[in-house]
Amino acid sequence: MKLSGRKVTKGARIELAMTSMIDVIFLLLIFFICTPVARLIEKDLESGIEQAGKGAPGERVDLEPAIVDIVRGEGGFTYKLGTRMVAERKELQALLSQFPNKGDGAFVRVRDDVPFSMVAEAFQVCHDAGFLSVSYLPLAEKK
Repeated sequence: MKLSGRKVTKGARIELAMTSMIDVIFLLLIFFICTPVARLIEKDLESGIEQAGKGAPGERVDLEPAIVDIVRGEGGFTYKLGTRMVAERKELQALLSQFPNKGDGAFVRVRDDVPFSMVAEAFQVCHDAGFLSVSYLPLAEKK
């Protein structure tokens, strides 16, 4: 059974059309030569992060993150921000709104015995103070 309409002669040379192959090779060569020139070196790229502060341009500002601890006090549970103990929500919000680095987010650290309402209130106060994100950090009991 004959599948093709061409006659195959024995001993005939096969010729390849090299013109289009040479065009493709030159296009690939030009592409690989020009690509590294157009790419910027990573260390020369400008940072997209800007710090709003009163420091000089290029000066690094190290700010402590806002960490709200809920601890057991004399009359029950209280909020602890750094070394300050705060009992009321409004006072905590006033302290948190003074933080300049609200883009870094706030952290709420609690132990297992803290009531959920205190944790939820701490999250809400951080959000109301303008923090973009609030993270929960569980603390292990001291042994």
